[in-house]
Parts: sequence; structure tokens; C-alpha cells
Amino acid sequence: MADLVYFDWNASAPLDPTVREAMLPWLGERFGNASSVHEYGRRTRAAIETARERVAAAVGALPGEVIFTSGGSEANNLFVKGVAASRKPGGIAVSAVEHPSVLEPARQLGRQGWQSFEIGVTGAGMIDEAAWREALARQPVIVSVMSANNETGVVQNVAALAAEARAAGACFHSDAVQAFGRLPWDFHALGLTAATLSAHKIGGPPGAGALLLDKRLEPVPLIAGGGQERGLRAGTENVAALVGFGFAAEQAVARREAEARRLAALRDKCEAQLAAAGATVFAHGVERLPNTIYFAFAGIDGGALVDRLDRAGFACGSGSACSSARPGTSHVLRAMGVEAGLARGAVRVSMGRETRAGEIETFVAALARSVLELKNLAAVSV
Repeated sequence: MADLVYFDWNASAPLDPTVREAMLPWLGERFGNASSVHEYGRRTRAAIETARERVAAAVGALPGEVIFTSGGSEANNLFVKGVAASRKPGGIAVSAVEHPSVLEPARQLGRQGWQSFEIGVTGAGMIDEAAWREALARQPVIVSVMSANNETGVVQNVAALAAEARAAGACFHSDAVQAFGRLPWDFHALGLTAATLSAHKIGGPPGAGALLLDKRLEPVPLIAGGGQERGLRAGTENVAALVGFGFAAEQAVARREAEARRLAALRDKCEAQLAAAGATVFAHGVERLPNTIYFAFAGIDGGALVDRLDRAGFACGSGSACSSARPGTSHVLRAMGVEAGLARGAVRVSMGRETRAGEIETFVAALARSVLELKNLAAVSV
């Protein structure tokens, strides 16, 4: 697979070699249960707490506000379900373009006595102001709006939204899985009550994530039976993964500014060529992640195009990796009001630290050939 160009970094980034080196001792000669009081346990506990400090420093949080989880989906569920379980049923408002691990728990609460409602977005994917005002008028207890969308890359003004939500008496959570490491992002400066992070999007290992949580919140744990993570997440810790998470967090912040400039230039170059070829680029014109392009060609099926690109040597996405097995169009594009036929053609290109300028040229050429082939096939079948 060495000759396959990877354009699906929003789904998962390859493990950074330096992160792998940091993890290796904890996959071999170093071991122990962090809850044990002997030297093996103390050494393991120290490694976990160092990782916690590194993650906290990278996101402007206190170490005690970092609750380690198995990943972003668990962290999102811990916030939504855990906070809801600690309160009397009320209102929960989430944006219509959230990751399924926020949308589905919120909908479940709607079947359990809560008033669950989704906040609409504009055609560009930004929170719609009228829908936002209407949501706050319903006095929700819980509000969740992601920092940056995993499909479109659209960046929300979460600082302003968080301030208004708090003023309305709600606790405000943001899924920052895609924003962290790609944008300036600071938990306290943004005024958040809670936020979600994931290791494998920033060059860390799968199986590690975190819920950043204001200490005044006391959610009911999803996994009970142990005192780990302030009693909020029972289970023996995945030490190697957490060590890797800490190293990846440090590196992501250190290289973020330079990488953002480089990737934004590649994105803009690629989008100009796509537009010239007749593609529709979704959310063009609003602030987006520097590495993300979401586009479609009218009359071209996105799944078929992704398959052809794969055979041509380019690994691209057709939307959210977590929902790609489900038939139908992207819920994000539906919320944006994109016509169904065009939405079915959606393809996502997301870049990362190994993406090079020359790959953009060869990709656009392969894309043009693939689109032409699919159009010819469609013409023959008519």
C-alpha cells in the first residue's frame, strides 16, 4: 500500500513514529496496574499522570479536568448521557450536524422523557442564528455544538455560543475531535463546560480519548465499578495508548501553526482546480479546517467515485467514517439543505503531515479521468 496516497486523515491519522517509540516500552518491559501500590503500580500511575498533564497543557485545561476514555465516541456519550443522568429531565439541544455519537444519545434521551431538539444550520453549515435563538428560548439544560465538522470542516464560533448558552443556564459541550491539533483551541479561553478529544486524529493511537470536564459537573459514569478517572470511567487504563496520546498532543500543538499554513495552501490550490473542473465545493467561503475539502460532481455517485479513486491510488472518504456503512446521503449535507442528488455524490479529501504538493496534481488528474469514465458509463447505460 506504499503507492496509495492517503487522503482520509479526518477518519484516522497514521501513528506518528515518535509516538510509537514512546509507546513501545509500555507494550513490553514496562507494565503494571496503576491502582497497585507497589513500584510497578506507582510507575504506571506516574506515566498516566504525565500523559494527562501533557494533554491538559496542549488544550489549556487543568490535569484534573482530563477524563481519559477509549475515544471520542465514549467521551461524547459520557457527557450527554452522564450529565443527563445527573439531572432531572429537561431540554437538550445539539446541532443538526453533530457526530452520530452526540446525535444518537441525544435522540435516545428524547425517548426517555427529555425534550431533545436539533439546532439547524445555514446552507454553508454554520449555526443558524434564528434556530440558535429558538433553541436557547427553550431553556435547555445541555447544549452541544462541535468545534469543527468532520465532513465539511466548517468551524463554529463556539466561544460566542458557549457564552450565550451559559448565560441561559445551560452547560455547553463541544466535540473538538477535528479541531484539536489543526486550529488554535483552548478549553478555558473558549469558556467551555466540557469538550471531547481523540488521540488517533492527531497521530496518536486508536483507543484513547478524553472528556474535558469542569470539576463542578458530576456526570453519572457509563462504566461503573472502579475508582479510575475520578470515579467517572471504571476500568484498568490502556497505559501504552494514553502515553501515546500525551506525546501526540504535544507534537500536534508544536507543529500546528506551520502545518495549518501549508495544508491551507494545498487545500485552496486543490479547490480551485476542482471548481474549474465543475465540482461543487461544500461550505466554500466560510472558515473551515485547513486540511479538509468536501465536494461533489452533479450526476456522479460518490461511492462509485471513491471506489475508482481507490483503484487509481488515492484513499478518499465519502463522508463520516463512522456512518459510511449506512446507505443514503450525509446527514450533514441534508441539514445544510443540499439537494439529495448532489449530496449522493459527496467525496471528502482530508490531508495531513505526509501530504505533499505533487500529490494534489496527480489526484486532480486521476479525479478528472474517473469522473469522465463514470459519465461515459452512465451514458452507455441509458
